Amino acid sequence: MNTVIETILNHRSIRSFQDKPLTREQIELIVASAQAASTSSYIQAYSIIGVTDPSKKKKLAELAGNQPYVEDNGHFFIFCADLYRHQVIGEMEGKDVIPSIESTEKFMVALIDASLAAQNAAIAAESLGLGICYIGGIRNNLSEVGKILAIPDRVIPLFGLAVGYPNKVTDKKPRLPFEHIYHENGYSIEKYESQLKDYNEVISSYYKERTGGKRTDTWTGQMANMLEKQTRIYMKEYVEKQKFNKQ
Repeated sequence: MNTVIETILNHRSIRSFQDKPLTREQIELIVASAQAASTSSYIQAYSIIGVTDPSKKKKLAELAGNQPYVEDNGHFFIFCADLYRHQVIGEMEGKDVIPSIESTEKFMVALIDASLAAQNAAIAAESLGLGICYIGGIRNNLSEVGKILAIPDRVIPLFGLAVGYPNKVTDKKPRLPFEHIYHENGYSIEKYESQLKDYNEVISSYYKERTGGKRTDTWTGQMANMLEKQTRIYMKEYVEKQKFNKQ
């Protein structure tokens, strides 16, 4: 096993950071690593917004569900699906690119490009001894996030990435078993339920040990409770308002 794989396998979310900002060199290395990620057809359909203004970080923390680590970290990055520059490209080159960039396919390309870039950034940060936490809570109210960050049409803030020096390192959460995630030569559902039951036992034991017996949740119980409640149901309307996924 090499150090890259060790860094990947050692991942855990950090939610408490030291009061120590990242250096400009660290920020540039993390962004350069993000840009080194694969991108569909070289389209590079994403942008990264670094938020350093304390008042903006405070507002974003409130919008994200009052998560303090959105405000208190070494640096806060927001990864955006971005086809605005491709609209500009069409105008520069005198080509009608609008039907293409408003398609579901290009919407998916932008989401995938941004996600690949973000994971590169996360691994780069962790390789520097920093901790990270993805923040999906910024999607609680994207209209307000858009106002704070001056987001134009054809750009969607997807998630934040809090990065910094860890104050506290938590235990790793066990992932689903290899056999449940990896399917060979076709999707297999033969042992699906039994695998989930086995995984429930692993997760319940993990929580029991971590909390001294105060918590014994199962994974399927957590997921069912979460998915039973619809959240962010405004998203389809917002995506179309930003001129994505219209055809």
